[in-house]
Amino acid sequence: MYVVFLAGGIASGKSSAARVLEDLGCKRIDLDQISRGVLEPRSPCAEALAEAFGHDILDEETGMLDRALLAERAFATPAATELVEAIELPYIKQRLIALLDELAGQEGIAVVEVPLLDRLDDMLFRADEIVYVHVPRGLRRERACSRGMSGEDFDARDSGQPSEDYLFSRADTILDNSGTPAELAEAALVWWKRRTRHSG
Repeated sequence: MYVVFLAGGIASGKSSAARVLEDLGCKRIDLDQISRGVLEPRSPCAEALAEAFGHDILDEETGMLDRALLAERAFATPAATELVEAIELPYIKQRLIALLDELAGQEGIAVVEVPLLDRLDDMLFRADEIVYVHVPRGLRRERACSRGMSGEDFDARDSGQPSEDYLFSRADTILDNSGTPAELAEAALVWWKRRTRHSG
């Protein structure tokens, strides 16, 4: 299995690129989905977060996590944000490693959609290729705001993401998404054709 880590900042279009590649037959792994999975009721990760941020973030009967309350506390200070990441990341990485191990030896391409590539710096060796969906920050902000996000919210979220310099330094391939969705889809198709030709 050829493993690709697909990275990009907020409103870069990496999910759109991932969907195109999934439609072409790639195995798509969404780290956002994995992060939700590790927080299932009464999971070790949810219990660890409750120890750190208060047991009232979990419903007494169902064990369901109150995500809004956790977010309120976790993003109150930079230290709290670092703490929640320190608790969640080992569980997320563990699940990702298990998925990649399951796919090892199989044919095809696995695309791992990675919101925060720098948090996986110690796992980059697991990727055969890192693809960066790049859009200049100003255009990403404009697109995010056109979808209803406030500029302040975008700025706050973007400030916690890896820098463009970091992403450029780690990327093996750049997919430019400054144009239309159709142009991004075409770029993803061209990339896929090259990879499938080489792997075949």
